[in-house]
This record gives sequence, structure tokens and C-alpha cells, in this order.
Amino acid sequence: MDTAPFLAGKFLLAMPGMGDPRFERAVIAMCVHDEHGAVGIGIGHHRSGIGLRGLLGQLGLDPGKALDQPVHHGGPVEPGRGFVLHSDDWGGQDTIAVIGLGALTGTIDVLRAIAEGRGPSRFLVAFGYAGWGQGQLDEEMTRHGWFAAKGDPAILFDTPVNDRWNAGFAAEGIDPRLLVSQAGAA
Repeated sequence: MDTAPFLAGKFLLAMPGMGDPRFERAVIAMCVHDEHGAVGIGIGHHRSGIGLRGLLGQLGLDPGKALDQPVHHGGPVEPGRGFVLHSDDWGGQDTIAVIGLGALTGTIDVLRAIAEGRGPSRFLVAFGYAGWGQGQLDEEMTRHGWFAAKGDPAILFDTPVNDRWNAGFAAEGIDPRLLVSQAGAA
């Protein structure tokens, strides 16, 4: 089954008992899913010890008009690389559209625009990403581990980070307290 068009713009929610502590209660905003693999940005956890204004300062950018906000833990792949998941009212160098959620930019021009007050109206900054090779995510979706939920900009931009996992399930009509940590086999 080709799940590529199905997962782009969705949230992947880690199921209880997934078995990988790096993804405990993870919420991944899926940005790309095609025949080459998949890329998502974790939106369910913050990185400790760094905020947007501090990051801008470390990059030699005047924080200017940027409000301070936490930086997200985008995933375990390239944890020192930054990404901005944002509304589609801004586009720049190498910005890609994310179906139903907005856009993703991984270049410094978006941070410069935010600091100057001319960036996207809504955004979150993350270090790292979750990545899957060709067919890897398709295989993982057949096992107990991930649940694909509708991507929702309100959950992405308006819901507190610690509430996104529950909100993702609730939007699908699921109470996560009723989920079991292991799948059965017939």
C-alpha cells in the first residue's frame, strides 16, 4: 500500500509501549513522505536550556523583535540542525510546502526574517528531525508503534506542547488513556 499521500501533512503519534524511549509520547508533524523516505519534525517536546532569542544570539543575529519561545526537540537525526515549521504566509530560500500545516524552512533566512519582524505569522523552531529511509516508515506503520492522525494547525501552533499528544488523539475521537501498550496477534 502506498502511504505517501496519506502521511504528508499528518501527525504521527507514538503509541504507548512503542519500545523506543526517544519517542515516548512523541508527536511528529510529517513534512515529506515519498518514494525516497520520510521526514518529520517533532513537536511534542522542548529542548531544555535554549530559547529562540538565545539561539538567534548564538547565530550572531540581533534577536530584535523576536519573542522568546522554547526550541523544540525535532528528532534524533542531525540534532544540531535547525528547522522552522511555519505558516504559509512566508516563503524563502528552500522553503517547502507541508500539506495542510504550512511550510518548512531549514535555512537561516527564516530566522533573520523572524528577528526583523517580517517572518511568518506563526512558527515553531526545532533542532533535529525524525527521518526514515525508503520504505522504512511504511513498514513501521504495519506494526504497533505509530498512529497517523489528522494534521491540525491549531494543535501545531495553539496547543501547549505538553498537551499535543492528547490533543492529537482527541481530534480523532480517541481517549489515549484507553490505549494498551501491546498489540495482540491472531
